[in-house]
Amino acid sequence: MECLKIENMTFNYPETEKPTLKDISFTVEKGEFVTLIGKSGCGKTTLLRLLKPSLSPFGEKTGKIYFMGEVIDGLERKDEASKIGFVMQNPENQIVTDKVWHELAFGLESLGIATEEIRMRVAEMASFFGIQNWFHKDVTELSGGQKQMLNLASVMVMQPECLILDEPTSQLDPIAASEFLRTLEKINKELGTTVILSEHRLEEALSLSDRILLMDDGSLLADGTADFVCSVIKDRSHGMFLSLPTPAKIFCSLSDKTENVPLTIRDGAAYLREYRKNHECDSSALRSFCERKTDDTALELKNVYFRYRKELPDVLSDLSLKVYKGEVYSILGGNGTGKTTAMSVMGGILKPYSGKVLIDGIGIEKTDDLYEKICVLPQNPEFLFTEKTVREDLLTAVKDKENAEKLICGAAELCEITKVLSMHPYDLSGGEKQRAALSKILLKNPSVLLMDEPTKGMEGEFKETFAKILSELKNMGKTVIIVSHDIEFCAENSDCCALFFDGGIVSQDVPGKFFSGKSFYTTGANKMAREILPGAYLAEEIINAFGGKMPVCSKKETDLSSIQN
Repeated sequence: MECLKIENMTFNYPETEKPTLKDISFTVEKGEFVTLIGKSGCGKTTLLRLLKPSLSPFGEKTGKIYFMGEVIDGLERKDEASKIGFVMQNPENQIVTDKVWHELAFGLESLGIATEEIRMRVAEMASFFGIQNWFHKDVTELSGGQKQMLNLASVMVMQPECLILDEPTSQLDPIAASEFLRTLEKINKELGTTVILSEHRLEEALSLSDRILLMDDGSLLADGTADFVCSVIKDRSHGMFLSLPTPAKIFCSLSDKTENVPLTIRDGAAYLREYRKNHECDSSALRSFCERKTDDTALELKNVYFRYRKELPDVLSDLSLKVYKGEVYSILGGNGTGKTTAMSVMGGILKPYSGKVLIDGIGIEKTDDLYEKICVLPQNPEFLFTEKTVREDLLTAVKDKENAEKLICGAAELCEITKVLSMHPYDLSGGEKQRAALSKILLKNPSVLLMDEPTKGMEGEFKETFAKILSELKNMGKTVIIVSHDIEFCAENSDCCALFFDGGIVSQDVPGKFFSGKSFYTTGANKMAREILPGAYLAEEIINAFGGKMPVCSKKETDLSSIQN
């Protein structure tokens, strides 16, 4: 039975010449798990919002959408609210009450459900999601993973027939993201709920899916099983190849087969063991360990302590670290461990009650040109936007007003936001917002860049461009400190990685040493190949060791000199 049917859907935002969606048609059967993938800005979020009339964007629309056989725009608001659930990217944007229990009950209360039934449904859903231990907490006390799990539970308590999720794990650490996706699998298999998921982190999402929809520039490029979509991506050398799970990338780079593509670490390791039996492996293809260059300190924290209020426990406790000029330093760790707080202290946004923060050896409080030297890309890029259009917003970061247009156009081309310069920053997709914010801090040209989750919402192809940008920044003597859940990106592009836990750093080293031997905070490649190539931590290392070759997906060059004020 069809749950959703989309017929010839085309959509234009106001004052845009090019349609965001172009003649899209597909059906979703009741009980299916469908994952929607594609580059940021390809139309995924627009399409998903059209499937929920109350969230539908304003613009010109042609074509029809049917829900359970009825035209979706004809649904009564009460039916839409209860039968079509929607979970957004940012957990903060969906929470509307102060207590966990009230958040669970809020939707049912809005529908006028009887109190006894509300209590029954809330109790049942709290048990299903394991929320009992934090049922009476304030929502402000929850971690990012708990908030997103609460959002999911608050939607599921309405007993929807279709659950739509727009990149719900984009702000979660790897362990919380894995737990969230496994809960989706449980909902789909045990409750029979139809799931439509948009996701950039595909390591687990693809293995859970019955079907994959690949979007490209507003059109539907492929629709089918993971095997079929992976073969399409490989044959076209499509940029989404770089976003595929590590086992799939390795398989497609070593094999001509298009069936039984491994998507999980278990299946990938099994494939690699079999492949090893008949193929030579050259361990000299692995990256050699390069020690850090510790010549000149750019930023240092000495025995830093910080708490948000006197009566609260310390968020940062005896935190010390050194970051050197011309290096990329990445901080990994779970939600709620203090990573973002540490970055705010480094940037002078928060002041520790004990300890020192030094910039170029000078106390941060004595650095007169602090905000010329340091620039912060926050986890929520919207915090950086102050103007009505992206172009106007970028203009505020330009010092050389005579060449402003040239600099803005250069930054927009570099970060692939040229087509959205006339749009309001808040109207962009998650990935586009991230790239617009990146453009702004690059135009400011600081010597130290602090980036909180910079790859959030980025597909693999633009991550390649971002990696080249980081390399150029290093060559220019800039220092970059990244807080991230993107283990694969940090492994490939960092000079030093650190694990943050309980307000401090418990481990730090160069990537090759840092990612060896860990169970969770390590790469898919390391998990797959630790029996065969113990030192490998990148997919490309394994592919090269076996004489394979990855498809060339992006040849874009970068030149930061063209946007320097």
